[in-house]
Amino acid sequence: MSIVTPTPGPSNAGASALPLSPVVDIASAAQSTAGERIVAVSRYMRRNLSLPVGLSMLLVLAIFLIVGRFFVDLEESRAVSVRPLQPPSAELPFGSDRQGRNLFAVSVVGTPMTLQIGLTAGLIGVGFGATLAFIAAYYRGKVDTIIKGLVDTGLTIPGLMILITVAMNVRGGLNVTQMALVVACLAWLYPTRTIRAQLLTLRERGFIQIAQMSGMSGPEIIVKEMLPNLLPYLVAALVTSTSAAILASIGLEVLGLGPFEAPTIGMTLYWVNYNAAIINGWWWWWVPPIVVIGTVFIGLFLVAIGLDEVANPRLRRTV
Repeated sequence: MSIVTPTPGPSNAGASALPLSPVVDIASAAQSTAGERIVAVSRYMRRNLSLPVGLSMLLVLAIFLIVGRFFVDLEESRAVSVRPLQPPSAELPFGSDRQGRNLFAVSVVGTPMTLQIGLTAGLIGVGFGATLAFIAAYYRGKVDTIIKGLVDTGLTIPGLMILITVAMNVRGGLNVTQMALVVACLAWLYPTRTIRAQLLTLRERGFIQIAQMSGMSGPEIIVKEMLPNLLPYLVAALVTSTSAAILASIGLEVLGLGPFEAPTIGMTLYWVNYNAAIINGWWWWWVPPIVVIGTVFIGLFLVAIGLDEVANPRLRRTV
């Protein structure tokens, strides 16, 4: 009886060809997933041109504001009595106004202030409105009735009238931060209503019911289940609220209720109106703020349209 010694066969060779570690497969899978996302985003950008066009307009404006700070003395945005009203020239690309201010410096300094007012009010409005919307849509009952009643009542009252009343009763005048807070006092109404409508449908989804049956508390379901699914819509709502807040702040400032010491876009238009620059033909005084306003609003509008497909499941195809 002889003992047969086994020799390496095809099975052993195949075993030696196995992957050394599952980490290799995980890394390759992650790379392929990231590559697929990049391809999907680029495909979405090509299909929905409004988003890249809007972002490009805002990027050009941002570059102008950043680069402009290196070519102008920012102190020239303040009133200088020794400089007369001048049209555009090599020394003053945007000319000067009757207060002696360099209008190029006014645009570089004042535009970020206006954007700061709109973004601050938009963040406060969407943040507070989303909080109320989550509470109302999830817990329903009397809480939902009270919040819905407050929002509906607030939306029926002319917002500009309330903002004018609040701004007129601020003692000592307004600064940029106070202006943002005044605008934000009504910026939460519309986001609360729209976000609540989205959450009412989201609350009836199967994964929410499964989370409830698994014993998760209400705050946990809101933060871990509902909030991630609503993030694209919240971003779109923030863009819309920022646009509305900028428009409201400019409206108040044109009426003379803004920060007089700040060269914001609205206050520049206020001085244009006060000095009858349009009637007198001083076009270089009012053209730059109009161009900046148009760029901001068109850019934000195109971004909001571009995000609509991401935020709206009915329109979503590939992201």
